[in-house]
Amino acid sequence: MTGFGNVVAVLGKKGALKKEVEAMAFKHLDLEVTTARLEFFRDTMIEVLDERLGTEMFSINARVGMMCLINYAGSAFIYVRREYAGRIKIILNSWAVVQKSNAPEAQEDGVAAEGEGGEETGEEVQVEEAIVEESNVKEGTGTAGRESGEKEGGGKEMKVPTTFNEMLLFNASVMGYGGSSWMNIVLQQFDDMVKNVANFNRMQEESDVMSLVLAKYKGRIELSEFKAVTLASLRSLLPQQWDSEHEVAWCWLWENIETLLSNMLGKTRLQEDALDKFYSTRISEENAIALRKALFPYFLEQVTTAQSFLKQSATRINFVADKIICLTLELYRRPKKTVEDLSSIGLRHVGYGVPSEMMPPFVSSSVGLIQTYVDDQQTIEGFRWAMALMAKILMRTITEGSTLVMKAINSNQKFQLKKAMEVIPRGHRAKELLNITVGTQSISPFYWAIDSGALVCAQSILEDILTIRADRDVYYYGCEALFTCHPECVQRLCGRAPTLLPTLLDGLVWRSRQTVEGMRRTNYYVKHFIQDLQGGMSQNLVWFVEYGDPQIVCHPTVVVFSDMLWTRLASRRFILSKIYYVLTLVVFITGQAALFRHTSEQSEVENIVMFSCRVFNYLGSMCKLFLGHCGKLFADIRAQQIKSVWGVPVPAYLFDLQELASLLLLLLLELMCMQEPYLWCLSKGQGIAMTCKQGQERMDAYSLCSFLAMMLYWGLLSDLAIFSMRISAYVLVCGRVAAEVGLFFTALFALILAFSTSISALYTELPTREGAAVWMEETLCRCPCRCILPNPSSSSWPTR
Repeated sequence: MTGFGNVVAVLGKKGALKKEVEAMAFKHLDLEVTTARLEFFRDTMIEVLDERLGTEMFSINARVGMMCLINYAGSAFIYVRREYAGRIKIILNSWAVVQKSNAPEAQEDGVAAEGEGGEETGEEVQVEEAIVEESNVKEGTGTAGRESGEKEGGGKEMKVPTTFNEMLLFNASVMGYGGSSWMNIVLQQFDDMVKNVANFNRMQEESDVMSLVLAKYKGRIELSEFKAVTLASLRSLLPQQWDSEHEVAWCWLWENIETLLSNMLGKTRLQEDALDKFYSTRISEENAIALRKALFPYFLEQVTTAQSFLKQSATRINFVADKIICLTLELYRRPKKTVEDLSSIGLRHVGYGVPSEMMPPFVSSSVGLIQTYVDDQQTIEGFRWAMALMAKILMRTITEGSTLVMKAINSNQKFQLKKAMEVIPRGHRAKELLNITVGTQSISPFYWAIDSGALVCAQSILEDILTIRADRDVYYYGCEALFTCHPECVQRLCGRAPTLLPTLLDGLVWRSRQTVEGMRRTNYYVKHFIQDLQGGMSQNLVWFVEYGDPQIVCHPTVVVFSDMLWTRLASRRFILSKIYYVLTLVVFITGQAALFRHTSEQSEVENIVMFSCRVFNYLGSMCKLFLGHCGKLFADIRAQQIKSVWGVPVPAYLFDLQELASLLLLLLLELMCMQEPYLWCLSKGQGIAMTCKQGQERMDAYSLCSFLAMMLYWGLLSDLAIFSMRISAYVLVCGRVAAEVGLFFTALFALILAFSTSISALYTELPTREGAAVWMEETLCRCPCRCILPNPSSSSWPTR
C-alpha cells in the first residue's frame, strides 16, 4: 500500500508515473500476477474505499479513475513479468555458465572466508592486488610491468584469464580503467545481485549496502565504465552463446542496478555526517539515556503483541536499545562488518522465534521516537534509512533461516521435529540438521537445541544423524558430517548436555542382526575420536577424562578407541620413557644408597662410581626435567593457561599431581647439585672424595634432599601400575583413601592436643618434666612412665 500511495502521488507526471509503476512491477517479479487476481484486488480495493470514504468523498469519477489506475498498474505487472521473464532467464543461465569456471576458486574463497570471518576476505585482498597489478601493467611500472617484460623477452606466453573476475580485471586494464579500484567493490557483490535479479527487494538491499561501501571511495566513480567492462568480459567468456538478446538482457540488468545506486550515491555521506553530529554534539547525555530507555517501551505501546518476545530484564533491554542506536551509525562507518553482525543477530532471532513481522513496526516507532529529539530532516532521514536497511537484512535472515527444523526446536516438540525431518531428503538431512547458512553467517540447529535447553529435540537430531539408512546401493550415515561440522561436539555435550553422551556413543556402534557361531559382527566408528580434521591427535579422550563419569569411560565405544590408542600408539612411547626413568632411578640408588657407607670411608673405586652416577643424574635426569618443564611453562604462557592461587600465578599444568611431583624432584636435584660434596671437594683440589671439610659441612642438607628425592623417584614410579588392572585399581583406591586417612590423622592430632593442654592446666607437679609436651610424648610412647609419676605430697589429685 505504501508503493501504491507513491503511484497516486505522481499521477500528474507521466515519466515519473511510468518509472514508479515499473519499480513496483520489479518488486512483484517473484509473484505471479494474473488477470483474475488483478480483478479480485481491484474490486476489493474499490469496496474498501467505498466503505471507508462514502459516496460523497469517493465519487463516480474517483471510482473510475481508481479502477483505471489499478488496471494500468496490474497490466504493467503482468507485462513486466511476461516480457522480462525471458531476460531474467537469459541472465541466470549465462551467469551459471560463467560461474562453472569459477567453481574451484569460489570453493577455496568460501573456505577462507569461513576461517577468517573478518571484514576483508582473501578474495577481496586478491582482487585489490590484481587491480593494482593491472594498473601497473598499463602504466609500464612496478613488479607486474617488469615481469611482463621479462616474459616477453623470454618468449613465454601470458596467462589467459579464464574466470569472470580475471577477465573483468584484464579488460579493465586494457580499456584504460585499471585505476578504477571502485570496481572491486561492485565485483564483490555483483554475484549476489545477479543471482537475485528476480527479487527486487534483495537487489535493493545489495544496492544500498554497495552504496555505503562506495561512499568510502575517495576517487571518481563512473558506473557506466563497469557496464562496458562487464559486457566485454561476458562476450569473451560466452563467445558461442552471446547474441543480441544477451546484450539487451545484461544492459537492462545494469541499468536497473545503476538506477538503484545513483539514487543513493552522495546521500549516504551527508546522512552519516548528520547522524555523527547528532550523536556527538546535538544530543545531551541525559537525552541519550532517555532515548535508550524509551525505545522499547515506545514500541510496546504501539505493538502490544511484542511483549511476549521481550522476557529480558530492563538492564538487558536498555543494553540492546543502546546497541541498536549505535548500529545506525556503525552501518555508515563500517558497512561490511555491520552487515555480517546483523546477519548473525538475525540468525539468533531465528532461534528466539521472533517473527519478521515485528521489524517494520519497530522501525516506524523508532523513527517516531527520534523525531521528538531532533528536528533536522537530514538526521531523521539518515536514521530512518539505516533502520530500514537493518530491518531488511534482519527480515531476510530470519525468513531464510526459519526452517521447519528451527521452528520445531523452538517449540521443543519431538513429534513436530520428526515431521520436519521427514520432508528433508536423506542426502541433505544431516546438513539441514547441523548447519543453516544465510549469507556469510551460519547457525547449527543441533547446537541451538542444546544451548536453548531443548534436549528432547537435540536427542532426536542426534539419533536421526547417527542412524544408518540405505537406498538401494547408497548408504546414508551422518557421523562424518557431525564431526566435520562440529569437531568439538564431545566437549559441548560434556559441558552442556551430558545426558546425550550415551546417545552419541551408542550411535557410533553398528551391530549385525545375524550371528555366526554365537557371535555377531560389530563396527565401531571411532575415526574422529582418534584423529581431528587436520590429521592431528584428537582431544576427545581428554574431554571424556575431564568429565569424570565412570559409566561413560566404560562405554564400549570409549573402551575400543582408548585401547586402540594405547596399544598402537601410546604404549611403546610410554614404555621407552619409563625404561629411561627406571634406569635413572637405578643409577640414583647406586650413587646415593647402594655404595654409600655411613661408618667408614669409601674406597677410590666406590668414590669414582658414586661420582659418575651422580653426574649422570644431574645431566641426564635434572637437565631433562628442566627442559621439559620449560617447554610446558612456555606453552601454558603462550596459551594463557595461567591460574591464580592466593594471588600467585601458577601454570595450569602444575595442577596435575604427577607434574607437581616432577617439579619438586627437579628442585631437589638442583639443591643436591649445589650441595654436592664431591663437587666441593673437587673445587678445593682434593680429588674425588667426600671427606674434605667443605663436603662434610654440607652433608646434612645433602642427605635430607637425597632422602626426599629418593621418595619422589619411587612415588613417580607408580605410573607403571597401568600394566596391571588389579594394581591400577589398588593405586586408585589408595589415592581415594589417602585423603580420608589424612583427615583421620588431623582429627587425632587435634584430639591429642586438646587433652594434653587440658591435663596440663591441672594443678599438679611432675618430678622431672612439665608442660603439655609430656602428655604428647606419652601418647606417642616417647616418654618413660617414671617421668610422669605425680608427687603425692604436692597434689591432692588421685593417681589411681
